[in-house]
Amino acid sequence: MHPAGADSVGNAPKPVAPVRTVPVVNAANGVTLLRILLVPVFGWMLLQPGFGWRFGALAVFLFASLTDHVDGELARRRDLITDLGKIADPIADKALMGMALVGLSIVGELWWWVTALILVREIGVTLLRFWVIRRGVIAASKGGKIKTVLQIAAIALFILPLGWTALFVGRDVVMAAAVLVTVGTGIDYLVRALRMRRA
Repeated sequence: MHPAGADSVGNAPKPVAPVRTVPVVNAANGVTLLRILLVPVFGWMLLQPGFGWRFGALAVFLFASLTDHVDGELARRRDLITDLGKIADPIADKALMGMALVGLSIVGELWWWVTALILVREIGVTLLRFWVIRRGVIAASKGGKIKTVLQIAAIALFILPLGWTALFVGRDVVMAAAVLVTVGTGIDYLVRALRMRRA
């Protein structure tokens, strides 16, 4: 008989590869932190009067929205996924969207009921993620990705300080689509979370 861990020809046991620990301070989490820091900057610019501030707010919003894709790609490609990132990333997303929606409603550009509806959904989904975090992560669905694109497009159109009739009609249509997909995907997340809890 061979000793435990030896192979059939009596060689020494193969060394076990050490478990790789991902540092919390990494590029992906740094990009997420940058997005969080940009939220109050964007909100302050959005509430300032004048076209210049509006265009500046739009630029900051689009840049911050882009970082959501960047940190995710960094985390996946460089294997930098951490528990902190799993929590901070959705919080950063919700904070940016929440600031945009509330700010637009404050300045009278967006109806408050739309802001309330979207925020309730976004906060609800975040709570659902925490509710099932020990059982796994609710992966973003294709509908969720479409929802994000529609929300970013709609908010960008509402921030744009141009008085074109076509712009007003277009932004309302895109926002209506965003609201419908937001509600639909919210229901989908709820069903998936309940299934994970029952499993």
